[in-house]
Amino acid sequence: MALMQKSSLGLAKTTRSARVSRASVVVRAEAVSRREILSGVVSAATLMAAAPAFAAYGDSANVFGRTTNASNAIPYAGDGYSLNIPSKWNPSREQEFRNTVFRYVDNGDAVNSICVIADPTSKSSVKDFGSTDQFLNEYGFLLGQQSYSGETMSEGGFAPNRVSAASILDVQDTTDKKGRPTYFYEILTRTQDGNEGGRHQLIKATVADGKVWIIKAQIGDKRWFKGANKDAMLAMDSFTVA
Repeated sequence: MALMQKSSLGLAKTTRSARVSRASVVVRAEAVSRREILSGVVSAATLMAAAPAFAAYGDSANVFGRTTNASNAIPYAGDGYSLNIPSKWNPSREQEFRNTVFRYVDNGDAVNSICVIADPTSKSSVKDFGSTDQFLNEYGFLLGQQSYSGETMSEGGFAPNRVSAASILDVQDTTDKKGRPTYFYEILTRTQDGNEGGRHQLIKATVADGKVWIIKAQIGDKRWFKGANKDAMLAMDSFTVA
């Protein structure tokens, strides 16, 4: 009996010792974990504090090409406006329209482009141009103009002597993030040669600080349905006028 009691005591001591040892390990692990977490927090805070200066220089000039969110977009801040640029797009010097202040094209297909126009105006609101239809008539050059003037047969849905056509898919009379009246259009333009199966034109327009601000995205129809529409909407949805 005494032997059994002694063995039990020895086992109890061993068990307690093991528990203490395990507890020590847990405590040490927790201590290390806390130190690492605190270190991580300090590092994150340092990066957050430095971010605005980096954005003010790098993102505006698009020098670093640094993606800053899950959608692989690069924030861009221009003079009086800002937007997100798809990460695989590059700047273009082409002046497709008057008063273009920004233009980027898709690395994969130069047909795909995004541009920003700041057109001087005496009007105080996009509503001063009239309805969405009247505004589109005023800025119809954004859709391109037929340059061919010869005779053609009526085929493929085109009227006689016409080699291009535009179909309005969506029109919205809405407001921007600052409550300013804004017109939005989605238009499919086609040419008789069937190039790209047509081109999707997204146009958003508002008036601020004596300018008509227009962002226009163009995507080839074939690439539109292969995911390029997301690049266009990324820029359109993020576009903000100061």
